[in-house]
Amino acid sequence: MKTYTPFQQAVWRACMGIPSGRTRSYKWIAEKIGKRGAARAVGSALGKNPFAPIVPCHRVIKSDGTPGGFSAPGGVKAKVQLLEIEKARENPGLKL
Repeated sequence: MKTYTPFQQAVWRACMGIPSGRTRSYKWIAEKIGKRGAARAVGSALGKNPFAPIVPCHRVIKSDGTPGGFSAPGGVKAKVQLLEIEKARENPGLKL
């Protein structure tokens, strides 16, 4: 059985709290779990997320608003598409 670090688990729990159609930054997640300055480590933990889409790591982006990485099949393009789908579902009148 695979075990996960307390840090990874904290990152994934915080990520699960991001509402559909919304995004948060890697920095935001790091601060949320009390690990200020650990944005890169957050990205690493999300890259090892075995629970997608239960843990919606596609909702985590860089502080500058760009997508950042995405290790799931389809890469960053899939991340952007997932966010567009969620935004459209949450905002039915939205024209993409």
